Amino acid sequence: MAEHFQLKCRECGKLWGNQARSFCEECLSPLEVVYDLEAIRPVFTRKNIEAGPNNLWRYSALLPLPDGYQATLPTGFTPLVQARRLGKKLGASQLYVKNDAVCFPTLSFKDRVVATALAAARRFGFQVVSCSSTGNLANAVAAQAAREGFDAWIFIPADLEPAKITGTQVFGAKLVRIAGNYDQVNRLCSQIAEKFNWGFVNVNLRPYYAEGSKTVGYEIAEQLGWRLPDNIVVPMAGGSLITKIRKAFNELIALGLVEEKKVKFFGAQATGCSPISDAVKRNLDRFEPQKPATIARSLAIGNPADGFYASRAIRDSGGWAEDVSDADIVKGIQLLAEHEGIFTETAGGVTTGVTQKLIQQGYINPSEITVACITGNGLKTIDAISQEYTLTPAIEPRLSVFESFINDRMVAVAGN
Repeated sequence: MAEHFQLKCRECGKLWGNQARSFCEECLSPLEVVYDLEAIRPVFTRKNIEAGPNNLWRYSALLPLPDGYQATLPTGFTPLVQARRLGKKLGASQLYVKNDAVCFPTLSFKDRVVATALAAARRFGFQVVSCSSTGNLANAVAAQAAREGFDAWIFIPADLEPAKITGTQVFGAKLVRIAGNYDQVNRLCSQIAEKFNWGFVNVNLRPYYAEGSKTVGYEIAEQLGWRLPDNIVVPMAGGSLITKIRKAFNELIALGLVEEKKVKFFGAQATGCSPISDAVKRNLDRFEPQKPATIARSLAIGNPADGFYASRAIRDSGGWAEDVSDADIVKGIQLLAEHEGIFTETAGGVTTGVTQKLIQQGYINPSEITVACITGNGLKTIDAISQEYTLTPAIEPRLSVFESFINDRMVAVAGN
């Protein structure tokens, strides 16, 4: 179908057509993609969506894709699972987990945003794609650039988790480690984007990149039988994901695919980097930037680009924001793994820990439908959890030795 979208300033409303830019020259506010919903209405139907591929491209009509774009990467449509055992532990009877820890190809929700960003990069003629990243985005850009034939330059803080560094290098991307935090890396990338003709997915391609996050919301609604949840808990780094899931729900309501319903949005952060959570809890008009100090490196953005819009979305929905300590992040990882068999990275430990806290504090009604968003895989942050476990001594392959071993273990458990 013909294109029915363009860039629009979030504040002054000026339209910018389609180009590789992320801010309005008139008022310096961020741009976002807007759609002609009436033109899209005839094709964006439940029937057409359900007949589409089992990935995020089933929602192509409401994504900013070039006319005639043919996607080849089956990203998205990850499981929405009812977390019965975890729900029982937390005291919530209708708790669901949206599990992007198994998203293809690099096991995080960032695969979604990179898919739409690289479609824009192809449209605007970039041969080099790039990003500043706390890890998951680095993996996603490197992998998809390799598949699509782009050259990739990836900029990261030097102290990133080893698994995420290797998970970028293996795809042949050129990796640049910066002696600084993410906000310093991102500032450098903004300067590079102005001088080099590169497509930075989270700088000059950011409006198109961010739209990929909407597919999390579309999928949740479809997987719940074309209905919206009562509550949704979303981890926050730059703050874009929570705003785009809300945008997705609003678009589905506007197009008549789901019944109108007020969904409460809850933001989750690590206490060691919680500018958005802090702003919500203190009722600040503007968040105060922070210097990150947390094991949740994928959420360690002290000056979040969409922080203002994330806090506004939370407040407008009647939701709340919370944060948890590093110790509680580890407990959250273990809680999800031990009760639902889902191994999440530190960001998922934040989501699980905050969900528990919100239920305990009474912000979430235990009988309502609540979705917790898990955005990355635990194999990426092994170092955060490995110290919690020790190996038992190896035993001889004899039954009598095993019987002695198991008796000793039972005695030890009884003693605890």
